[in-house]
Amino acid sequence: MDKLGVFLCTGCGIGDALNADEVIAAANEKGCAATLTHGCLCAPEGIDAIRASVSENGLDGLLLAACSDRAKANEFATLKDEVPAVFRTAIREHCTWSHPAEAEGQNAEDTTMLAQDLVRMGLARLAGMKAIVPLDLEIDETVMVVGSGRAGLEAAITAAGLGHPVVLIEEDSKLGGHLAGQVSIAPEEPPYDAPVPNPVPGLVAKVQANGRIQILTDTVIRTINGQPGQFKVVFDGPETVEMTVGAIVQATGARPYDAKNLGHLGYGDSADIVTSAEFEAMLAAGSLARPSDGRKPERIAFIQCAGSRDENHLKYCSSECCVNTLRQVAEVKKLDPSVESAVIYKDIRTPGHMEHFFVGVQKSAEMMMTRGDVDKIEANGKLNIHLSNSLLGDKVQVQADLVVLAVGMVPQSADGELIRELIDSRHQAEHSESSQVREKSAIRAEELKGHEGTEILHLNYRQGPDLPTLKYGFPDSHFICFPYETRRTGVYAAGTVHAPMDSAQASEDGLGAAMKAVQCIEMAKRGEAVHPRAGDRAYPDFFLQRCTQCKRCTEECPFGTINEDAKGTPEFNPLRCRRCGICMGACPERIISFQDYSVHMVAEMIKAMEIPDEEDEKPRILALMCENDAVPAIEAAAANGATWNPWTRIIPIRCLGSTNIVWIAEALSAGVDGVILIGCKYGDDYQCHYVRGSELANTRLGNVGETLQRLALEPERIKVVELSHDEFDRVPTVLDEFAAELDEMGPNPLKGF
Repeated sequence: MDKLGVFLCTGCGIGDALNADEVIAAANEKGCAATLTHGCLCAPEGIDAIRASVSENGLDGLLLAACSDRAKANEFATLKDEVPAVFRTAIREHCTWSHPAEAEGQNAEDTTMLAQDLVRMGLARLAGMKAIVPLDLEIDETVMVVGSGRAGLEAAITAAGLGHPVVLIEEDSKLGGHLAGQVSIAPEEPPYDAPVPNPVPGLVAKVQANGRIQILTDTVIRTINGQPGQFKVVFDGPETVEMTVGAIVQATGARPYDAKNLGHLGYGDSADIVTSAEFEAMLAAGSLARPSDGRKPERIAFIQCAGSRDENHLKYCSSECCVNTLRQVAEVKKLDPSVESAVIYKDIRTPGHMEHFFVGVQKSAEMMMTRGDVDKIEANGKLNIHLSNSLLGDKVQVQADLVVLAVGMVPQSADGELIRELIDSRHQAEHSESSQVREKSAIRAEELKGHEGTEILHLNYRQGPDLPTLKYGFPDSHFICFPYETRRTGVYAAGTVHAPMDSAQASEDGLGAAMKAVQCIEMAKRGEAVHPRAGDRAYPDFFLQRCTQCKRCTEECPFGTINEDAKGTPEFNPLRCRRCGICMGACPERIISFQDYSVHMVAEMIKAMEIPDEEDEKPRILALMCENDAVPAIEAAAANGATWNPWTRIIPIRCLGSTNIVWIAEALSAGVDGVILIGCKYGDDYQCHYVRGSELANTRLGNVGETLQRLALEPERIKVVELSHDEFDRVPTVLDEFAAELDEMGPNPLKGF
């Protein structure tokens, strides 16, 4: 941008805490085409004043030195449509609220110096920004739903109801999934005390009658190429079908855990020990006859958590087993009131309105229930169930004529990243020049061979043909902020493939996933990113002439945005991109830049900081802070009256993973005394909005310490801190403690060079 204007707001106490004339003077030193001070920049009068200055001076870039861009977004939004580049610097939260002159350890001079630096840094960023020309691509509005269980049916009906064409894919010859075979479901409306008719047949009829929904049964996916809005799908079925779809809902459901793994429960030793799914087929047939001899059982024992919540089997709770058993007990009572039911459980989990169902079934069925651990089941005429730690006493036996094992659910998913690793390991085992690599790869390929042939979506992604999954096989998502998202933009998991859940939850999940799919299509039509930078129209540009085919960007992108050609050159898919900048931080050649965010822009911001001489005893600390957790936290701290040392200069960044090592080098070589990076927590219970950003930043920074020692700098001058956005009370302490550590080390020896 060439003609820049600086607009300083003095409202909200800003003008009382600093010398506005000196801040404007710092802006004028940078040759701004226009400057303006206003008492309430976000008011209509303030917006009009900005517009007048833009018109009078022909400005193409605006620096709004006011409140955080997390505040007053609507008030300033129209300016972004009228001027090629707009950047906001949080003078209020990062300076005057947190460094009022009357606070202990603060003075007006330091507050003004901080504000001047924030303006200089903002102008440096603004000068490098380019006008954003939104993507203008042809977008298909079709939603593809894979799987026709309750979640899939609800997703198809919802998407069609929102006016979108839908194609529903089912590998079986009939719609409905495993739920179609149930005689009833748990209640979903008051009084919640008894089973209700199965809604799936009605949903199937509704789908079949909907003119917007195309149904393909006996069909599987051969390949998916492309990106949201432009997925090219090839189906294998009665005939080969090719089509383009805009977004995908995967609702492939779950399957019962294999009871053959539960040897101590006697499955396979007696025909009268059956799974809950097999017992459901008996209920549907209207028969309680024992499989072994066709006789009516006098007592049926239901064993809960058969394989679930078990360190040796499924470590998680499968969510619907307890309620499903209660429903089956009620159906037994309905079929033959003379048959006794006994339920042996670890815990009965019936949250919310299901507690009414629990009480209702207890009253109507008069079942026997006991807590206990099943040690073994012996088949000797009667079925003898050996219990320990039971409410009936320790080491007791319960007899039954029929045993139903409430086995847990296993998602019908495929781990795309492990499939990719299997392919790569086999290639390395056959072709690597190193015998050690060949041996190690062969071992890894053997460990992963169980993933061969499990593909469902067949995505043509460099990072694998299916969705990445969590350690239990459920597709990966940000479980707190984005419950419907996966790590493949435009693909949304729903129902029991997404997480363990009951029928009612699957229905809601299908509806939510369909709405996210439609949202993705609509945002793609506008050239906008989805979560978490929703509405962002900037996208990265790759200067491929300098690309060395190192593959770091294709390997590190958490969302599979970048494919690569046979030579390893990146092939960017802009509508897959979440705009996190992790690829930018990964690139050693710095060839990846956004129109409004780049390695060069942030480096120029760092250079724009004024570094006082050593004798001034005014250290400088650069804080690179994640805009998703760290920045909201520190702004909340400021809003609550917290203060911290005045030496810190904050640069919000999109993700800690977008940090390029050159920023650290620029800061230290310029004389900055320390660099602190504050980002999201990571690990199994990650909070990172971009899944792996904080983890990648920590990995990259692992070798920086050795470089600093070679430069005679202490490695402790760089610090990485993890926190979540609700830890706002911790941020000032973190900054002050780091300042104290730097004070003990003394000034950066490169200061002044």
